[in-house]
Amino acid sequence: MIRSTNRVYALTRPSLMDSLLPIVVDSPHSGTAYPPNSGIVAPLQALKTTWDAFIEELWDAAPQLGVPLLAAQFPRAYIDPNRAPDDIDDSLLDEPWPTPLSPSAACRRGMGLIRLNALPGVPMYAGRLGAREIRHRLEQYYLPYHGVLKARLDAAHARFGRVWHIDCHSMKSVGNAMNVDDGAARPDIVVSDRNGAAAAPEFTEWVAARFVSKGYRVQVNTPYQGGYIIANYGAPEQGRHSVQVEINRRVYMDEQAFEKTEGFDVLRRDIGAFLEELATYVTERLD
Repeated sequence: MIRSTNRVYALTRPSLMDSLLPIVVDSPHSGTAYPPNSGIVAPLQALKTTWDAFIEELWDAAPQLGVPLLAAQFPRAYIDPNRAPDDIDDSLLDEPWPTPLSPSAACRRGMGLIRLNALPGVPMYAGRLGAREIRHRLEQYYLPYHGVLKARLDAAHARFGRVWHIDCHSMKSVGNAMNVDDGAARPDIVVSDRNGAAAAPEFTEWVAARFVSKGYRVQVNTPYQGGYIIANYGAPEQGRHSVQVEINRRVYMDEQAFEKTEGFDVLRRDIGAFLEELATYVTERLD
């Protein structure tokens, strides 16, 4: 395997120049290294709750199967790759943004491209940010991450005519006031495809069924329908299938201590088995 790492991303891929299968796995919220002088004042314990803890490790069987694994190195609380570049709350800005903004519902709850709050009532910043600072984050972190992800997806599609993409995340065990499911206990896994816009429903249902077969409680498109990444790269009519997979942190870690539990090894094994099944699924469709 070949691993390329910098301040923006870690890319682990097979030793061969080209991937063996048209599958790409990415984890956009794996980063924990905050750049200096970010202006962030939220306490570390609150910032940790925004981290998709250990997700890159849970999916690390991918390169052994000929599948590239891409993981962000910068934190989503610094700038979120799973939000559109214009998903900005103008109340965060100390000057007008030069182009029209389109804040999403999640942005209005404090979770846009640049996060307003780490947790409900816990602000990220003491004051506002300048447009120059946000452009810096876009140009130096956000766009390079998307550039690598797009390149891997496009290369697979160009070679095979189709590509299957798994966008990997974790979620709190219970929704909070910044979520659409405030106070609700969550299932073990949520599989999302933007309600059929990002992947063929047959593929989404197949992914969900594989985790159900391993004993997990799975929901499809509830409470998550999928974020910007699968919306931007999924185009099933073009043979581009992107699904978002959210894993309940309760399954594999202590949410307060941010430490792995004995469930981690079980889940990692099950994800490895899922990836083997996915490789077979894709191979059969290419044949």
